[in-house]
Amino acid sequence: MTGVSWTTEVDRGLCMGSGMCAALAPGLYRLDGDHAEPVAREIDEDETALDAADSCPALAIVVRDGSRTLGPRH
Repeated sequence: MTGVSWTTEVDRGLCMGSGMCAALAPGLYRLDGDHAEPVAREIDEDETALDAADSCPALAIVVRDGSRTLGPRH
């Protein structure tokens, strides 16, 4: 993947498996049993990843640009 500048992760301890992220951004997140996971940890800049982080009812998704946290946006 070229142009990668963001990372995303799902805290499985917080994730409640609502599937909101997979519905909003199926190219970025998927359900793995009772929890969500990123399709890839490193991603191109994508506003949809931020939307998924903001929409997560458990705030389990974190999107970062290096050491700076971009989402969820509070």
